Amino acid sequence: MSIILNGNNVDHQEGVNTVEQLLSHYHLENRIVVVEVNKEIVMKENYKTMSLSHGDVVEIIHFVGGG
Repeated sequence: MSIILNGNNVDHQEGVNTVEQLLSHYHLENRIVVVEVNKEIVMKENYKTMSLSHGDVVEIIHFVGGG
């Protein structure tokens, strides 16, 4: 499956079919993030059930602390 992730075309193997699986793949499952799929913000409680499809446009924003 090919998606556009943060502006880059990315191919994912089987097993990355939901937002939750995508976050886990990038080791972001325990971080505070905002996820947008096709210009719609996905609520955290829907990460497990929100399916990704070929061609979806996904934006993941995570916060970085600093001093």
